[in-house]
Amino acid sequence: MSKNLFSRYIWIIDTIRRHGTITREELNRLWIKSAYSDGNPLPRRTFYSYRTAIEELFKISIECNPSTFEYSINDGGNVHAGNVTDWMLNTASMSNTLTDARDIADRIFLEDVPSARQHLSSVIEAMKECRTMHFGYSPYSRTGAPKGVVLEPYFLKIFRLRWYVTGRNVRENVIKTYALDRMSQVSLMADTFVIPPDFDAEAYFRDAFGIVFSQGEAKKVTIRTDPRQAKYFRALPLHHSQSEMIHDHYSIFTYYLRLTPDFVQELLSYGPSVTVLAPAELRAMMITSLQESLDNYEQLQ
Repeated sequence: MSKNLFSRYIWIIDTIRRHGTITREELNRLWIKSAYSDGNPLPRRTFYSYRTAIEELFKISIECNPSTFEYSINDGGNVHAGNVTDWMLNTASMSNTLTDARDIADRIFLEDVPSARQHLSSVIEAMKECRTMHFGYSPYSRTGAPKGVVLEPYFLKIFRLRWYVTGRNVRENVIKTYALDRMSQVSLMADTFVIPPDFDAEAYFRDAFGIVFSQGEAKKVTIRTDPRQAKYFRALPLHHSQSEMIHDHYSIFTYYLRLTPDFVQELLSYGPSVTVLAPAELRAMMITSLQESLDNYEQLQ
């Protein structure tokens, strides 16, 4: 598929989604003003061809209301599927934009996501075919040869530019999460599996901050931030449960989540801009970590 054709698909999807509903005439008017038309209208036959290709490629249905003759995007009411589509479209749009910026590449600095390049396609294939995977795994806490893992991959998650796969470790019969960039020699096995009907992938990490899963109950977490840090949290919430109470010189943010080491490290990264008010258990975890860090520096004196 040519880059120009792919970009046209992205333009049509993005235009319809931004408008919610749009007539064929309005879509055509916007098309003529776009960079893909050369000033020419979009032929009806071409539009229907693009519409079919979009449905096949992106699994997006562009529907027409026979009463109003308006087009809209139908995601089937699946919110998560819509989020995946949004992420995919944003990534594709960004890729197109960066491709056009090759002449200033020395002035654009990006973060690498090696796990996506190495093993993402293999994991997705295993998930689609419900096939068991075998791979070597070398966590940062382990030295020596990679440990062999046999996994039934249930779902994927990206967190802090790293991809993770979660599923049932067949040999241990427990649900575990693995970072794709710590895998090696990934292969798909002939064995197939069925995800248990009572396993809810959405609920698995619902009360977690990142990718560390805890069996503990979710706690009500309250933190105080200065006005500057509050702006960042409003723009990029720490967790979907975030709520805020604004005061004159500070803000109080509330969350409902499990207390995990990665959440503690996240709060510590903000330094004095963030203070944990509750629960006492989390305050103790923060104090312990801060004291251990202080002890490390005192030993150097």
